Amino acid sequence: MTVHPRIITVANQKGGVGKTTTAINLATALAAIGEKVLIVDLDPQGNASTGLGIDRQDREVSSYDLLAGDATVAEAAMPTAVPGLSVIPSTLDLLGIEMEIASAPDRVLRLRNALRRSRDTGVDFSYVLIDCPPSLNLLTLNSMAAADSVLVPLQCEFFALEGLSQLLQTVEQIRNSINPDLSIQGIVLTMFDGRNNLANQVVEDVRAHMGDKVYDTVIPRNVRVSEAPSYGKPAILYDLKCTGSQAYLQLASEVIRRERRLRAA
Repeated sequence: MTVHPRIITVANQKGGVGKTTTAINLATALAAIGEKVLIVDLDPQGNASTGLGIDRQDREVSSYDLLAGDATVAEAAMPTAVPGLSVIPSTLDLLGIEMEIASAPDRVLRLRNALRRSRDTGVDFSYVLIDCPPSLNLLTLNSMAAADSVLVPLQCEFFALEGLSQLLQTVEQIRNSINPDLSIQGIVLTMFDGRNNLANQVVEDVRAHMGDKVYDTVIPRNVRVSEAPSYGKPAILYDLKCTGSQAYLQLASEVIRRERRLRAA
């Protein structure tokens, strides 16, 4: 039986909010509990690929090739050190893809079409997580057109809500135009420091504005999580017992519970 994967895009137009860290650790946590997971690295910086231990010289087929129509999901996906987790890596070639496909009628649907073709050929991931660049460009629009839902990492800092409103407007525009089934999977608060009064205030404000869209799990600011990418490992592999890794395992459980509710609805 063909598996229809749940496609979640991890997006925030602000940089430095823990977007890539959330993508790779959530994917690792999902794989650790038995899911078969694919990360699509759509950020030209390629940090998700690096954080999963994929050397730049080994990225012979990339997300650029996928969007350009020169490779399939099966051809571009690479195994990682995490059992059950594969990645379609990114290269700097991705910087040029917008110019190359700008005039194509399917320019916003390239990723969606590629993922659907892979599903029809029996590629059997249960979750696809898309790591977006920190901007609302054609790459991010491709990810939202392909996705079932959007997961939004939100740093516990002063301008958090301001950036969130812009992202929610973009989601609404995508829903009204090319992907009516797109939903907000949830908002995860990241880099939380409980000693900081402002961080506590941000948590209260976001929960007051967004209600149950905000996950119960809050990701703490954690040195071990910050160190892990330099070793080419998700934090969950680098130090399973640290508070950050434990938080991402809790987040994975929440995501799965929400997905089950969505499927049952």
